[in-house]
Amino acid sequence: MKTTLVIGASQNPERYSNKAILSLIKHGFTVVALGLKTGEINGIKILNNKPQISNIDTVTLYISSKNQIEWIDYILDLNPKRIIFNPGAENDAFFNKASKRGIECLNACTLVMLSVGTY
Repeated sequence: MKTTLVIGASQNPERYSNKAILSLIKHGFTVVALGLKTGEINGIKILNNKPQISNIDTVTLYISSKNQIEWIDYILDLNPKRIIFNPGAENDAFFNKASKRGIECLNACTLVMLSVGTY
């Protein structure tokens, strides 16, 4: 199954990143979670910093555009096939930069995409 990297992961069950991780697991996707604080969501460890990971199909962002600045090069170096800019994470400059590298970019909601089968 394709691997999704969730950036902005939170143990708080009211956060959309948390709900997305649970939904991704439910739909059978492999999940890597990165957040400010380490922890765990349904058996998925929340990592911090910028670990070396490979074979990322999709990056789904739950951090604001101003907080993405330090992540842009890291994400581009992962060479994902797709980046999803969830509501509140839209970033035209990053979107365009990634698109020029051949990465599919979407201003969309991971939770909605999963629920309607377009993920």
